[in-house]
Amino acid sequence: MPGPKIPACQVNHALGGCPRSLGFPENNGVDASFSAESRTAALAAMSDGPVDILIVGGGITGAGIAREAAMRGFRTALVDRADFGAGTSSRSSRLVHGGLRYLEHGAFRLVFEASRERRTLLRIAPHLVWPRSFLFPLFAGGRVPPWKLAAGLWIYDGLALLRNVRAHRWLSKRAMLRAEPGLRSRDLRGGARYYDAQCDDARLTLATVRAAHRHGALVANYAAVESFETADGRVRGARVVDRFTGARIGVRALVTVNATGPWSDRLRGDGLQVLRPTKGVHVVVPRARLGTTEALTLLSPVDGRVLFILPWDDLVYIGTTDTDYAGDPDAVRADGDDVVYLLRSANAVLPDARLRPDDIIATWAGLRPLLRSPGARDPAAVSREHRILDAPGLLSVVGGKLTTYRVMAAEAIDRAAAALHALDGRPIPPRAPTATEPLPGGEMRDPMSAAAELEHDGLAPALAARLARVYGAEAPAIGRLVREDPRLAAPIAAGTNAIRAELLHGIRREMAMTLCDLLLRRTHVFYEVRGHAAGEAAGLVDLVGHELGWNAARKAQELADYLAEAERSGAFRAEVHAGP
Repeated sequence: MPGPKIPACQVNHALGGCPRSLGFPENNGVDASFSAESRTAALAAMSDGPVDILIVGGGITGAGIAREAAMRGFRTALVDRADFGAGTSSRSSRLVHGGLRYLEHGAFRLVFEASRERRTLLRIAPHLVWPRSFLFPLFAGGRVPPWKLAAGLWIYDGLALLRNVRAHRWLSKRAMLRAEPGLRSRDLRGGARYYDAQCDDARLTLATVRAAHRHGALVANYAAVESFETADGRVRGARVVDRFTGARIGVRALVTVNATGPWSDRLRGDGLQVLRPTKGVHVVVPRARLGTTEALTLLSPVDGRVLFILPWDDLVYIGTTDTDYAGDPDAVRADGDDVVYLLRSANAVLPDARLRPDDIIATWAGLRPLLRSPGARDPAAVSREHRILDAPGLLSVVGGKLTTYRVMAAEAIDRAAAALHALDGRPIPPRAPTATEPLPGGEMRDPMSAAAELEHDGLAPALAARLARVYGAEAPAIGRLVREDPRLAAPIAAGTNAIRAELLHGIRREMAMTLCDLLLRRTHVFYEVRGHAAGEAAGLVDLVGHELGWNAARKAQELADYLAEAERSGAFRAEVHAGP
C-alpha cells in the first residue's frame, strides 16, 4: 500500500519553516524546477501512484539509468538516501578515461568501450568533461619497460579507433625534463605524452540526474529505502523514508533497480557477496608546491601501482590508492598509511617538492564497487567490468566504472523493458539518444562562449571565464543573480574563486538541501580552502538557512555536520608524524 501523501510544505516545515517561494517567476526567469519544492512534489507523486521503474541510488550509475528510462518514456522514480553522488561518484579520480592501465590485464573490450564513451561525454558535456594531456615518465628498474609502454599506447590509441583527443608521442629524457623540469632526472629514461579526459565527477552526476528530471523522472535526494515491498516472491517497490521529515511512503514499482554501488550487497540482503570494494584515496596540495605543468601518470616507486598527479586550477590532487576495504562503507576515509604512501610516491618522482602532511589542504576517499574476481589477488587486477543481477522484480547493477555509466544504464533499461513487456505486453522502446542530447549546460559546444554574456553583465573577465567553465550554457543564470544583487559576487570564502551566487543557484536549480551539498559537491570549496572554510561556515549557514527557511536548531545541525566532514578529511593528521 502506498504511504500517506506528503503535504506540499511539510518537508520545509520540519526543517524550521517554509522557505520563501523559490519559483520566482518574476525573478528574471530563474528556473527553480529542480529544488526543495520539486523534491517535495516528487515524493508526493511517488506515493500517489505506481511507477514503471524505481531506481535506488543517485550516483552516476543510478543517474544514468534514470535518464535512459525517462528518455524512453517510462514512468521513472529515483531516490537516494543522501545527496546525488555523495558516495563514490564524488570521490573518484575525476577522470573520464579509456583506462590505459587496464591493458596490462587484457581488458581490451573495456578499454574500447571506455574510449568510445570518453568521446561521447566530451561532446555532450564539454563544460564537465575536458581533454587533459598526461606525461608518463619511465625510470630505470621500473615495473613497466619502455617497449611495453610504447606498445600499450599504440594499442590504446588504436582501441580509440585513432580518435583519441590526440595521438600519443614518445619523449626522450631531455624532452621529458623540458616538459616537467621537477621530475627526478636520476634513472629517468624518457616516457610519453598521451591524452585522456578529466571531469567534475560530482557535477557530471548532478547534470545526469537533472537530465532525467527534465524528461519527467521523479527525483528526490535524502529519501532512504528502508525495505523492499514484496508480494508473491516478487519485489514490487520499496518503503521510503524522507530523512528530513521522517515521513514514510510506499513507492509501488513494476521494476526496481538497485544502483547503490558499494551498498549493493547490503541492500539486496540475499547473503551473496558479489562485490570486492577497494578504497581509493586522494590528497589535495597547492600546485605551487609541486610546480607541475601537466597531469602525470606514475608507477609508484613504493610498490609499482599506478598513481596520478592531476592539476585542478591552483591545486593538485594525488591519488589513487587501491586497497581492499572490508569496513563500513559509510566510514571510509583517508588514514595515515594512505597519506604517507601518496606523499612518499610523489616525493620520489618530484624530489624538490618535499611534500609533508602539513601541505595537505584536503583529502577524500571513496569505494570502488568492484566485482569479486576468482584468483585476483592484487586489487588493481580486479575487473572493472559490470554485471546485472536479475531477481523477480529487482535488477542490481554491480561493478563498472564512471566512464562507462551510459553503457550500464542502457543495458539495465534493456532488461527492465523486457521485464515490463513480459508483465503487460507493452512494446519495447528503442534505446534513448543519450549520446547526442547534451547534458544541462552542455548545449554550447564551446562553454567559454558563455563568458562574453557574463562580461556584458558586468562580471570580471576571470570570474566570467570560471563560471563558463563550470556551468557552461547555464552560467548566465548566475550572472543574472549577481546583476540583481552585486553582493553575491563576493567569494564564498577567502581563498576560493567560487562566489556566493553559486550557493543560491545550487539551492534553486540544483536541489542542494544541505551546507555539505553546496560546499562539497555543487561547489568544491571544501577541497579548495585550507581549513575547509570552517571559520566562514557559521555565516554561510545563515545565508543558506535564510534561503531554505531553516530554524536555529537546523542551522546548528548543519554546521555540526559540515565540521564533522572537515574532521573526517583531516583525521589522518593524528596518525602521521611531521614527515612521510
